Amino acid sequence: MGLLYTKFYLDFEPNNWKEISHNPAIFEAIDDDVSLEIYDVSQNSYKLRFKKGGKLQIIKVVGKFRLTWADEDVM
Repeated sequence: MGLLYTKFYLDFEPNNWKEISHNPAIFEAIDDDVSLEIYDVSQNSYKLRFKKGGKLQIIKVVGKFRLTWADEDVM
């Protein structure tokens, strides 16, 4: 399972992602090879590429966002 903490909320392009849950917020990739660039709390950059159907969960935690995903959902 992947895990990152970021200070920034992510923008999801509606033609690449759909929100499938509001609480917790879970987004699902609509196509293969959908990428996100994420900066963690230390400003390190991570580029993740998701497979079609891959999910990313976002939970707000005291001043930051916790992002989690299943390893099999990324390329």
